[in-house]
Amino acid sequence: MTIVRELLKERVRRVQVHDHVQKRTTRAGFGGISIQRTPLGTHVRIAAERPGLVIGRKGSDIQRLTEELERKFGYENLQVEAGEVTRFALNPLIMAAKVANALERGWNYRRAGNSMLQRVMDAGARGCQITIAGKLTGLRHRTEKFLSGHIKFCGEPALELMDIGIAQAKLKPGTIGVKVAIMKPDAVLPAEITVVKPVEAVVETPEDKEEDTEDKEVVETPKAKEEKSETKDAKKEVSEKKEKPKK
Repeated sequence: MTIVRELLKERVRRVQVHDHVQKRTTRAGFGGISIQRTPLGTHVRIAAERPGLVIGRKGSDIQRLTEELERKFGYENLQVEAGEVTRFALNPLIMAAKVANALERGWNYRRAGNSMLQRVMDAGARGCQITIAGKLTGLRHRTEKFLSGHIKFCGEPALELMDIGIAQAKLKPGTIGVKVAIMKPDAVLPAEITVVKPVEAVVETPEDKEEDTEDKEVVETPKAKEEKSETKDAKKEVSEKKEKPKK
């Protein structure tokens, strides 16, 4: 039970670190975080749309963030680095934040949902679903979904092939939740299989083997030719000696 408690404690701490870093790097376009343990300490890599805002001037912001994580979460020898997200349109965290930002700037929820959905699909995603829930038009709560392409809702394909990002838009009527689910471009569904043509095995008979050996040409090396000629000369001398008559 001690090992299980340690694993749960580490998992909870990682979730807290994720939320803390996401709040601190919202303007930079937070795209995810990876935490790895090394023999020298803990390595944290932050993926962002604009990593320059995470690093700050002369590394001041990332140094301050490192000190906060060490002090608040008890990490030792912590190393934090920031990297750029190559295809941010396929990152659900970044796209959810963009939808929430558009709603806070006064966009209509239909315009924000459809435009971001089209942007994700143009980037090459196999499927995308954007869910916006909250007080969208009146005082009553409602949920709107924008769907395109292929989406998995449950089971192992949904866990392995779908990337999910969540964000919140704070408006005067209340908080609006945004959820973006994206299926990866290289996702292979269980129903998609490739049928390989069978290779016919050729069974060779003894007659075929004899024909093959007869058809093959024997390639002699220069050394073998010399030895062959020497044996021929020796046989010739022996035959001449035998043919000489006795006096």
